[in-house]
Amino acid sequence: MSSPSSADTRTDALFAQASDVALDTVRRNISAFGALYPADTTAHGRYPLRPTHGAFAEGGNYGWTTSFWPGMQWLAWERGGDDVFRDAALGHARDFDRRLRRGEDLDTHDIGFLYTLASVAPWRLLGDEKARETAIAAADQLMTRFLEPAGIIQAWGDLADPHQRGRTIIDSLMNMPLLMWAYEQTGQERFVDAVRRHTEQLRVHIMRDDDSTFHTFYWDPVTGEPLRGATEQGAHDDSCWARGQAWGVYGFAMGYRFTGDERMLDTAHRCARYFLAHLPADAIPYWDLVYGDDSDAPRDSSAGAIAAAGLLELARVDPDHARAQHAAAEARRLLAALVTDCAPAPETADTLLLHGVYDLPKGNGVDEGNLWGDYFYLEALTRVTDPDWTPYW
Repeated sequence: MSSPSSADTRTDALFAQASDVALDTVRRNISAFGALYPADTTAHGRYPLRPTHGAFAEGGNYGWTTSFWPGMQWLAWERGGDDVFRDAALGHARDFDRRLRRGEDLDTHDIGFLYTLASVAPWRLLGDEKARETAIAAADQLMTRFLEPAGIIQAWGDLADPHQRGRTIIDSLMNMPLLMWAYEQTGQERFVDAVRRHTEQLRVHIMRDDDSTFHTFYWDPVTGEPLRGATEQGAHDDSCWARGQAWGVYGFAMGYRFTGDERMLDTAHRCARYFLAHLPADAIPYWDLVYGDDSDAPRDSSAGAIAAAGLLELARVDPDHARAQHAAAEARRLLAALVTDCAPAPETADTLLLHGVYDLPKGNGVDEGNLWGDYFYLEALTRVTDPDWTPYW
């Protein structure tokens, strides 16, 4: 085995330093927010409290992004060992149990995002029985969104909503780990069956022949007939939304880990090849991959962070050594670019990454930090600084 190059050693030092800076930021944010939740995105580099929304008070636990906050705390605790991180994350675990029991804002497939990080993580790390009970109940809630005979989990909205009925999105791949974990815990085949069927439907229909992806896809909920692809947050229906393509890299890699289906592994590599081939020279993706180096379109650092973490997952699960090495090298390239070009100087912002995009067509969170970008950036740093780290997903 060859020894690490001097360039690799310098990059490892860069990652270690970036991880230390990120943990300091998480620590400061715990002091600032306490038991409350930051907004989805920053405003000029600073997270405000999550705004009031209907019956939810300021800083309340609603929406699809709140679990990224305790997710960062668990990552920080694993790396730094400071109980301030663990204690804050456990407080959020109890609040997520309350949210589930009261049925607050659960009409979404993002229950998988929410309860994998808020509840499965403390079970994996601490054997927390209350968190385990909450996570299994959350998986049961997610299964109410499984539509027969389409074989998909509906993404958004009340199941009777005609606009959302039969619609799923590529992000849904990241909600499958909750169901796989529930299968491992209970042995109930309905969970793994839903994962296999849903993931296969996305492999066949949300992937295009050129290896790009649709953001969303519709099925007839009665007949199960596939209808059409579309977008909600991309440039247009036929473009390739960068964050969605990154979800594909990570999600299909996990689909292979869960099912052992070689087609999922191939699909993850297809997503990765397209994503990497459509990066600008500085490796910070535009918010939609339709844009190239001559564009002044906004970048989306969160797409780069998700892709980096996804490539590292792909490297971890791929039995082909050469392909795995290539995926890991590309992940390190993306992550180094994020550290160099998108991480703020220490104590100048309370986001871990600048230059993200939430939803450009709606003018939401453009050129700001965001919670998911911060989480996946810290996860990618954790993966490269601790190769033995066990994913929460």
